[in-house]
Amino acid sequence: MKHSTLFGLKPQNLKGVKALFFLVVYLSPMTLQAQSPLYQISVNTAKGEAVSLSSYRGKVLIIVNVASKCGLTPQYDALQKLYSSYKDQGLVILGFPANQFLSQEPGSNDEIQQFCRLNYGVEFPVFAKIAVKGSQQHPLYTYLTKTQPKAYSEGGSGSLMKWLMKLKSGNSSDISWNFEKFLISRGGKIVERFAPAIKPDDPYLVKLLQQELKKP
Repeated sequence: MKHSTLFGLKPQNLKGVKALFFLVVYLSPMTLQAQSPLYQISVNTAKGEAVSLSSYRGKVLIIVNVASKCGLTPQYDALQKLYSSYKDQGLVILGFPANQFLSQEPGSNDEIQQFCRLNYGVEFPVFAKIAVKGSQQHPLYTYLTKTQPKAYSEGGSGSLMKWLMKLKSGNSSDISWNFEKFLISRGGKIVERFAPAIKPDDPYLVKLLQQELKKP
């Protein structure tokens, strides 16, 4: 008695094909989601359009909360230089304006975009204003601060760090001030969190960035 075949495969081999199909179609997406919760979060552009962070899968990210009227605002310049130097290797910087630190980001989303372009020639994405702490905290920052509650601060300005710590209130994992930075691997994992006083061209930050960019 002859048995029917599929693509030339005998019935006894079809079980293996079905098992492989199940692994590829069902288990792979589940595994990716379990490994990369960051990619399940959506954010809004300055124009109000929703963007899933999964669109940055495979990129090395620096996520930073920004402000236009802060003593640290000149870090925009160093961030842009970092982006220009490494964007071709897979770096993307994501800026998130927040008006929660002495109201140093009072402008509208359009005004923030114009400020970044005219004053610092910013080319990396700067998104809509969000809350990075408190009861209205955006899910992105809930994930970031819970996953990496402590920021690296060695090498930053000692007096600035002491001042920031005095101002810091609430949970110890809260964003302390404008321009905290999170370095994210190509797979969506947090590599390190950097305190505001750690500049974008800090040797340790650049070293970790270069290491991540070399990884597939």
